[in-house]
Amino acid sequence: MSRKLRWVAPAPLAEPDLSIDPEATTSILEGFIKKEVERTGLRRVVLGLSGGIDSALAAYLAVRALGRSGVVGVLMPYRTSSPASVRDAESVVGDLGILAERFEISELVDVFASKAGPIGPRRLGNVMARVRMLVLYDRSAEHDALVLGTSNKTELLLGYGTIHGDLASALNPLGDLYKTQVRELARALGVPKAILAKAPSADLFPAQTDERDLGLTYDEMDRILALLVDARVAPGTIVKRGFRRDAVERLRRLVVRSQFKRKLPVVAKVSTRSVGWDFRYPRDWSS
Repeated sequence: MSRKLRWVAPAPLAEPDLSIDPEATTSILEGFIKKEVERTGLRRVVLGLSGGIDSALAAYLAVRALGRSGVVGVLMPYRTSSPASVRDAESVVGDLGILAERFEISELVDVFASKAGPIGPRRLGNVMARVRMLVLYDRSAEHDALVLGTSNKTELLLGYGTIHGDLASALNPLGDLYKTQVRELARALGVPKAILAKAPSADLFPAQTDERDLGLTYDEMDRILALLVDARVAPGTIVKRGFRRDAVERLRRLVVRSQFKRKLPVVAKVSTRSVGWDFRYPRDWSS
């Protein structure tokens, strides 16, 4: 007896929910910081405090995980840095009661720039980012501490950062949080309102903002990236859901082109056990 098959249209794909449970997320990230620091035999972290929301949230999480004595903040302004950014960084230090240092990077950056020939804003920004990381790794040696990363998932996916600069760290508690999720968690943990309210900026030059550089708001970018990366939705399908084709394609290209920033250097394989290929034990492999 034959039966007719009836085609049923698939249910529309739900957009990934970017809301988070602040209490549960905080607990996970506190545990991550504490475990990853203590397994190295150290007790402290060092991080750069820019006055922005990412470094502020990282500092609040680190204090919850390690206590005030376990966190050292470093303010590293350049001569064109916004005074408001410095004040916001100082407000985080005051609120948390952590040890903080101020290290002016202007002289170091300017000496390099004077010897590098004509240098535009992009290259100068990369120099600033790498000088700041030079300072942080030096201070980490001074304080027997690990460098705590502050790059969020949106930045990491888009390559919006300087390799061996602000993308460098020993551990990163924010790397799986989109920028919109960083805002939500920062609000829940009591990050100062002035930091929550201002436009995200690397503060590389006056009036620079992340969203102006990238051409989209973080809300738009995060929704598209969550579909591309987390839900593995094809770009054409995302466009059909109402997103601009040029925006989707631009973000897709940025994710693909910046893959090298998310990987350790590729090692040429010539032996039976090669770093990054077959020899990939976690750092506690001997326990």
